[in-house]
Amino acid sequence: MQWLLLIILIPYIYILLRIYTSLAKIKSYYLDSNAEIFVSVIVACRNEDQNLPTLLKNISLQNYNPDLFEVIIVDDNSSDKTFSTATEFKGVKNLIVLKNQGEGKKQAIRTGVAASSGKLIITTDADCSVGNNWLKTIISFYAENKPDMVICPVELHGGRSFFHRFQELEFLGLQGVTAGTALAGNPVMCNGANLAFTKETFNEHSENLHDELPTGDDVFLLHSIKKEPENKIMWLESADAIVTARTSETLSSFLRQRARWISKAGSYSDRFTQVLAIVTFVTILLEWFLLIAGIFNPVFFLVLLTALLLKVVPDYLILRNTSKRYGKKSLLWLFFTSQIIYPVYVISVFFCYLIGVINYHRSSVE
Repeated sequence: MQWLLLIILIPYIYILLRIYTSLAKIKSYYLDSNAEIFVSVIVACRNEDQNLPTLLKNISLQNYNPDLFEVIIVDDNSSDKTFSTATEFKGVKNLIVLKNQGEGKKQAIRTGVAASSGKLIITTDADCSVGNNWLKTIISFYAENKPDMVICPVELHGGRSFFHRFQELEFLGLQGVTAGTALAGNPVMCNGANLAFTKETFNEHSENLHDELPTGDDVFLLHSIKKEPENKIMWLESADAIVTARTSETLSSFLRQRARWISKAGSYSDRFTQVLAIVTFVTILLEWFLLIAGIFNPVFFLVLLTALLLKVVPDYLILRNTSKRYGKKSLLWLFFTSQIIYPVYVISVFFCYLIGVINYHRSSVE
């Protein structure tokens, strides 16, 4: 009877293998046009005076006509010199620096879009870095395909410790799911650090961002656009389009960040995203159940080992594909160790989320 528990893994294995089959067919996009479209790059930021100069320097070095793009920095109520740092930067020809007309990143993006002149909006974050062909690649891809939204690649980069490398590997898995589901025509995730959409599309869906939640501007926009079958959402596979973000420096900041990510899951209305989240969490709970049950009956340890071996197959296939595409195959040596750590990590994030919810309700009552 214990072995029947493995049936619970079937949905997880099926979904991830479907994602892998999409990734296996992926083709890189190479610049094939000299499109000239005026675009607006929007950076919503808070307390980023140390990071902004690097990003603005990167943008100033773009291999794209400086007359054909503007950069809009929206200062979201910073307590440091973010506003003055952005205002004083001289390397970008069309630079607009604004104060957020409200509170929070979602309102900051709305502020930026309202002030924008471009038909195409591209968002990134202040603590990111971009290559010289970043804008040109996204614009060329948009000009050739005319999608309503372009999901672009993001990678993490940090120190050489196990903790930093684990973050990179875990994020590669998320990028694999992001790309695979988008290529299959059923996207579930995107990242506002590297996202493009038309201004018209944003204005049609900007009221569906769940302002009651502090995060999720990117994913809620994606899900709202996705609800209309005629809308076109595409993944851009290109090394030139990659945005690089930094890993978290401390374990507590890493767990808090992931807790913020899952805090929005309860508000997801996209059915496939809900199914994927539930299936993944149930799979992790199964591993914990088998581990605890094994203490009382050693047979469950054998079931657990079999479950881990079955789960490893789709996980490894997706990570091998994604790490190869991102030039990070060296991270695969962490794979089996990360598989052992991952259930602990997921439960830790979940408890961080619960603690945050409890503290929020306590402060509300007080």
